[in-house]
Amino acid sequence: MAPLTRRRLLGLGAGGALATAVAGCASPGAVSVNKAPALPAAAPGETVTLTYWSWVKDLQKVLDIWNAKQPHIQVKATWIPSGNEGGYQKLHAALAAGGGPDIAQIEMMAVPEYLLQNGLVDLSRYGADKMAHNYDKALWRQVSFNGGVYGIPQDSGPMGFFHQPGLLDRVGGRPPRTWAEWAELAAEIRRLGSRHYLDSFAVSDGSVFTGLAAQAGAVWFRTAGDEWVVDMTDDKTLNVARFFDEAVDDDLVNVSSELFSPAWYAAAAEGRIVGATCGSWGDALVQEVSGGAGKWRVAPLPVWGKEGFGSAHHGGSTAAVLANSAHPAEALAFIEWLTSTPEGIDAEIEHLGIGWSPARHYIGAKRREPSEWFGGQRYNEEVFARAVTQTNPDWTWSPLTKLTSDALANGFRKKLTSGQSFVDSVAQAQSTVVRAFRDKGLRVREGKQ
Repeated sequence: MAPLTRRRLLGLGAGGALATAVAGCASPGAVSVNKAPALPAAAPGETVTLTYWSWVKDLQKVLDIWNAKQPHIQVKATWIPSGNEGGYQKLHAALAAGGGPDIAQIEMMAVPEYLLQNGLVDLSRYGADKMAHNYDKALWRQVSFNGGVYGIPQDSGPMGFFHQPGLLDRVGGRPPRTWAEWAELAAEIRRLGSRHYLDSFAVSDGSVFTGLAAQAGAVWFRTAGDEWVVDMTDDKTLNVARFFDEAVDDDLVNVSSELFSPAWYAAAAEGRIVGATCGSWGDALVQEVSGGAGKWRVAPLPVWGKEGFGSAHHGGSTAAVLANSAHPAEALAFIEWLTSTPEGIDAEIEHLGIGWSPARHYIGAKRREPSEWFGGQRYNEEVFARAVTQTNPDWTWSPLTKLTSDALANGFRKKLTSGQSFVDSVAQAQSTVVRAFRDKGLRVREGKQ
């Protein structure tokens, strides 16, 4: 297989879930590690010790389960801040210095950025392509580039609608099946009082908007030959932007209490916010609502129409092998256990509360059980197991994911300060992103040219 060089990345497609900036970070090397011969596995009886950098607490408890059964492949965890809080900077600095861990937790949306830095091992050279059948197809596509595999899906966040049915009963409502129903229900909830809202919308975080655009069928990034095509102003994205422009203009959505902020928790506990639109990982955070036990349920995400999809991914990470690892074969063997076996998945859920499992045929024993906190609902099987199969298969992340998210958030904030529409902010974000592509020497054009 041809090596993945910076130039070849220009012609690659990627699949779609919060990354930090890598632009300006020192590259670990001008030559990709994937041009060199594959490294051999350790000799029989030789003990290998792997390092694993992750922002997940208590990871070592999971690793100890593996270590007890695999004396010749030992794995040690090192905690780092999450990507947006400095973890990625540490990883890139370590790579640039010729070091770093064997394995790192890297969000799916950040993988293309790491590829530009020659920072990841192509695991297909060590047999990862033979593991694809174990994983959700859409998630596997997010780590696959031009025949290579540059990380193994570790978790994801199919979206749903967490809500308090008792509050919906006050207006004779039910969980909205479409976004049009959502707007009608939001208007009914507003009649309960000036501080009552169906949901919140974060103007300082573009991730939910991005997920909903993907759900509508948008594809912001794709490749054509040797250039990137940026199409953030397609009709599907602009329809989503117009929808939330109207929702904010009509005061149907709370924009002052961001999801899972202290103000949001207070409002949810007092019955002033009915629900939350987010990824499956939100279940643990919703359960922090004071007095909420038994009062919450989960419903499928409302849909945009016949052309859209049932859900979208809101977050998601990989276990990736970094370029300076001396033991990629052993690292892959461990990662396969961690992410696709019942023992590994159940351990992650028990000790880490990890997000949605990427395994095609196993969601975790605990997640098959009814939830007492959610009123006995089997919401993982009823909602999220279906949602993960209903995401946009063509969604693509670019090497400038963090910049894109920041550009959207910077524009969205102006909705509250100057009245600038989300529609205009999306158009401005596209111009910013295209300019950044060109500044990096990448060939790019806008979708509607």
